[in-house]
Amino acid sequence: MSQVPDNAPGQNWNAADYARHADFVAELGGPVAELLAPRPGERILDLGCGDGSLTEIVARSGATVVGVDAAPDMIEAAKARGLDARLMDAHNLAFEHEFDAVFSNAAMHWMLNHEAVLASIHRALKPNGRFVAEFGGHGNVAAICTALLAALQARGISGKARFPWYFPAPEEYAEAMQTAGFTVDSIELIPRPTRLPTGMAGWLETFANPFLHGLDEEIREAVLNDALALLAPSLRDSHGNWTADYVRLRVSAHR
Repeated sequence: MSQVPDNAPGQNWNAADYARHADFVAELGGPVAELLAPRPGERILDLGCGDGSLTEIVARSGATVVGVDAAPDMIEAAKARGLDARLMDAHNLAFEHEFDAVFSNAAMHWMLNHEAVLASIHRALKPNGRFVAEFGGHGNVAAICTALLAALQARGISGKARFPWYFPAPEEYAEAMQTAGFTVDSIELIPRPTRLPTGMAGWLETFANPFLHGLDEEIREAVLNDALALLAPSLRDSHGNWTADYVRLRVSAHR
């Protein structure tokens, strides 16, 4: 198993900020929740449940849903919805053969040691249990990443070690799932340009902190301003509306 860090440093989650800047995440999770097709009586694990907004929808099926997340503020927000939400690292889940399905939306690209995560998911599932997920795939937010890396490089700062995401191609991730013991049922990249409710500045405030971790405030502000200037011609329309260049990887597999 490769020796890679579990998570990039510098990303701190705040449930209120997330709800303000990124409420579209749960809204766009509907199709992958449909692919999960939860049934009454099933026991389902929501991996990286966040504030529980999509967990709550899955639970309406009559399934028993447990949400896990590594962010304390998100877990508190999920608990406030009345959900069974637990603070837990996806790289080392405390479950063995307990769940009929593991579900994840917009979370697994933050988990850099994907081999450990897949092994943990496999262990948590019952025999023939399902794994259904959607997260950033190859090409996801490519323009945003390029702009941030260029703005850092212009100041002599390497962004390589700061890059916080794992965006695999379908072939790469299918191979990783098979190595972990899964049978792949379907896997596809889905381009999804996404309108940003609070603009690119709000998106960067919510998601880009690892690129800026440990930098002086003056340098942070300069990097963000340069990134916005680089992105405006391609991701901002004539009315000032911003769109993120999302590409999602949607997977369905079974143990």
